[in-house]
Amino acid sequence: MFDRLEAELSLLLTQMENQPEDRHEMYLSLREKLNEMRAFGMPVPDDILELERALEAEFLETKM
Repeated sequence: MFDRLEAELSLLLTQMENQPEDRHEMYLSLREKLNEMRAFGMPVPDDILELERALEAEFLETKM
């Protein structure tokens, strides 16, 4: 399970780098994967948590 989620997370990060115009869609997918990891009690790497917070702040700013 962890390996699958880790692979999906890696793919999402690669997509974010290659397709920056789809950042919001990727952010939503990232949150979904991280929530799955949390639900299973899996650790979320600190750098990914920082990315999640940064993206959340970015999209909250654009809503205002």
